Amino acid sequence: MNEKAVVEKSTHPLSGENLVAAWNALGLRPGATVLVHSSLSSLGWVCGGAVTVIQSLMEVLTPEGTLVMPAHTAENSEPSYWCNPAVPRSWWPTIRDSMPPFDPQWTPTRGMGVVAEVFRTLPGVVRSQHPMSSFCAWGKCAREMIAQHSLSHPFGEQSPLSALYKNDGLVLMVGVDWNSNTSLHLAEERAGGYNEINQASAIWQQGQRKWVGFVELESKAELFPLIGRDFETQTHQVITRQVGLAPCRLMPQRSLVDFAVEWIRRQPSPPPGR
Repeated sequence: MNEKAVVEKSTHPLSGENLVAAWNALGLRPGATVLVHSSLSSLGWVCGGAVTVIQSLMEVLTPEGTLVMPAHTAENSEPSYWCNPAVPRSWWPTIRDSMPPFDPQWTPTRGMGVVAEVFRTLPGVVRSQHPMSSFCAWGKCAREMIAQHSLSHPFGEQSPLSALYKNDGLVLMVGVDWNSNTSLHLAEERAGGYNEINQASAIWQQGQRKWVGFVELESKAELFPLIGRDFETQTHQVITRQVGLAPCRLMPQRSLVDFAVEWIRRQPSPPPGR
C-alpha cells in the first residue's frame, strides 16, 4: 500500500506516544522478550514511520527486555525452488555462481516489511549468521537469542526460535496474518514427519565466497491460519487489540509452539507417494 492510500485510510496520525500506550494496553511489559512480525502500512499513517514503531517498542520493553525480528533473505537460496517469481532454468547457474554471499551488515531483508528492515540497521542490534533465515535482536538477551543458528534446520533446536522458547518469550503480530508467524516452523520441526529438502546459499567461508548446501524442512505454511484459529479459540491465550488500523495479537510463544506440535501430529498422514 502506498503512502497516499495509507493517509486516505487513516482518520488521524499515530504518534510514538499513541503506540507506547497501545503496546502497554495490549500487555507488553518492561523486561519481556518478544518476537515481532509487522506491517507498517496496516497501522495507518505513523508520524516517523518505522523508526517510531521501533522506538515505541523499545521504550515499553526497556533495555532490560529483548526485541527480536525476522531478517530473512529468501533470494539467497536455491533458484530451482523459486516461485514468486520463478526464473528460467537457464538462469540458475548464473544465480548460483554470482549471488552475493550473506553478510549480516550488508545483506538486506526480503519480504519482512520496512519495520524489520530498519530494525536490522540500528545501533545495538545484532543479527544471526544464517544466510537465508536470520533474525535480529536488541536488548538484554539479544546475543543469547542469536548465538546459535545452525545452517541446516534453521528453524529447529539451534535457532533463535528455540532460544525464544527457552526464554519464555512472546510473539507480537502487528497487522499480519498467521502465515507470518515463524514460530510455527519450530512446531513443524518438533512434530516430525515432514520431508527434508536440499537448500543452498552463498556464504563467506574461510575468506572465500562459496555456494553451500544445507537441509531444511518442506513447510506446510498453508496450515498456519488453521493452527492459529484453533489456538485462539481453544486456548484463549491470544490477546487481541486494534492499534491504529491494525489488528494486533500478543501470545506466549511456548504455548503456541506446544499447541501447534500436537495439532500437527493429529493430522492424517498423506497417501503414499505424496
